[in-house]
Amino acid sequence: MPTAIIAYDEDLPRKDLRRMLQELWPELEILSEAEHGADALEAILQYQPDIAFLDIRMPGMTGLDVANATKGRCHAVFTTAYDNHALEAFSAGAIDYLLKPIAQDRLIDAITRLKARLEVKAAPTDLSSLMQELDKRLRPQQVERIRWISASVGDTIKMFPIDKILFFTSDEKYTRVVCVDDEAHVRKPLKEIIDGLDPEVFWQIHRGVVVRADAIAKAHRDELGKVTVELRGNKEILKVSQAYAWRFKPM
Repeated sequence: MPTAIIAYDEDLPRKDLRRMLQELWPELEILSEAEHGADALEAILQYQPDIAFLDIRMPGMTGLDVANATKGRCHAVFTTAYDNHALEAFSAGAIDYLLKPIAQDRLIDAITRLKARLEVKAAPTDLSSLMQELDKRLRPQQVERIRWISASVGDTIKMFPIDKILFFTSDEKYTRVVCVDDEAHVRKPLKEIIDGLDPEVFWQIHRGVVVRADAIAKAHRDELGKVTVELRGNKEILKVSQAYAWRFKPM
């Protein structure tokens, strides 16, 4: 029996896709549903599905990030609201995608191709280069990046320039902001801060941790495969979740 996971950050469209799959491909077993990219990656690593239906744009870790991290563990089908011009980066037949709202005939075509690949036991396509090209095309040309973080400490407002921040950690309703010589808490969830950070400069290494990449001094992997990182200018040891351990594989 073929298996799949669905990763979609919107509840209603995710349920609609599951319902359509159950009607059009009743043999397909949905092993897990995820709202975030990190959850999707964890589900792929845990359940080893044949197929992953991935929304291209999800908070934190995108569907493109998940596809890169899984490196051919399963067949990927992307859902996207972007038009065909942006999707020219998909080579014909190499990657399946579904435009939102998902049309039944388009889903039937995707299912037909997936069944054919599974029947001949075709290896999932290595999407690395295609994903990099697609990410460039879909990334907004002008994104409002955070330049300063301001935090209230008593009757004082501390100002942290973004290039001085080492890492952010989620602390329930607050986000902890840490520099070399100071830190504070801001009344804004980490998932909202991430949207204003340059992903080339700040790496998410855990659902609740984002770190400046050039501040990472060392990464350690224990006998169980769990990864931690040490930073320059700070003695704190940060844990890396399994979903982001791929960032620290040797070249």
